[in-house]
Amino acid sequence: MTPAIARTLNALGLLAVGLVLIAAFLDQVLLGELPCPLCLLQRVGFMGAALGLALNVKFGPRPSHYAVTILSACFGGMVSIRQILGHIVPGTGTYGSAILGLHYYSWALLVFGAIVLGCTALLFFERQFAEPEVTPARATTFGIAMIVLAAALALANGVSTVLECGAGLCPDNPVVYEWLQGLNPPRP
Repeated sequence: MTPAIARTLNALGLLAVGLVLIAAFLDQVLLGELPCPLCLLQRVGFMGAALGLALNVKFGPRPSHYAVTILSACFGGMVSIRQILGHIVPGTGTYGSAILGLHYYSWALLVFGAIVLGCTALLFFERQFAEPEVTPARATTFGIAMIVLAAALALANGVSTVLECGAGLCPDNPVVYEWLQGLNPPRP
């Protein structure tokens, strides 16, 4: 696998992670389901994975960039498992609505597992780490667009989290944006 192909595959991975974050953000904005603290930590895991992929797209594939992605996905996966275990006991209920029969945290665990497997598979292709050419290849327009998308989603999630949690700890079951309480009445 050439470095150019590896960059394209990382840009596609960045697009996939971006779509997950967009889906979560749309659920939050359109359906009014505010993310819980564990949900926010899972988003941090996705953004960390996106950071590693973006580094591969911008600066070329490196094992350390894949390590950032894998470690972030493992962190997000552990948070997902923690949330699944919190709701697995009968009578404990669930958090949020189900999508195709699975809740967001269950989908998140599957996606984090796919990220780890995908990065591990890419690490087997050592030619992508060959010495850089005299004039290193630049990221493609698609790659730059995916980096901009990931950065915009990270910024949007950061602003949303500040609006939701304010300057304190996020509530376990948030129903209003702390800093928008006067504008957004609580749900019944």
